[in-house]
Amino acid sequence: MSRPPFPPFTAETAAQKARMAEDAWNGRDPARVALAYTPDSRWRNRSEFIQGRAEIEAFLTRKWIRELDYRLIKEVWTFGGNRIAVRFAYEWHDDSGSWFRSYGNENWEFDEQGLMRLRIASINDLPIKDSERKYHWPLGRRPDGHPSLSELGL
Repeated sequence: MSRPPFPPFTAETAAQKARMAEDAWNGRDPARVALAYTPDSRWRNRSEFIQGRAEIEAFLTRKWIRELDYRLIKEVWTFGGNRIAVRFAYEWHDDSGSWFRSYGNENWEFDEQGLMRLRIASINDLPIKDSERKYHWPLGRRPDGHPSLSELGL
């Protein structure tokens, strides 16, 4: 199994890889998202340590049960060889209707088949009012014309 584009990354292929990841996460299908990672992929997500596709899928299932109406934007920060660093922000609400914007950075490392074998994520949550939301597209893929993180001032 492979996932183009493959390393070493260029500015264009790093941006393509980040957008593909964003699109998959916005689809909120844990089984589909898990396939972008090596079978033994290792993650650090906040304070949680995860290894392998089964744990990734279980983690994402829990995440999207809690984080409702999830919408995400990723943006490449830098890249080199088989690594990409992205920054991201996503908006979501909990089951009581309280909204949050979660900000973070991820460091990614890929194998030669284009599968992510390492993901290190640091994330902070900011409570926001419904009126402060910036992501209003229908659930699913962010429309091509929607502003980026930089354009939104995030």
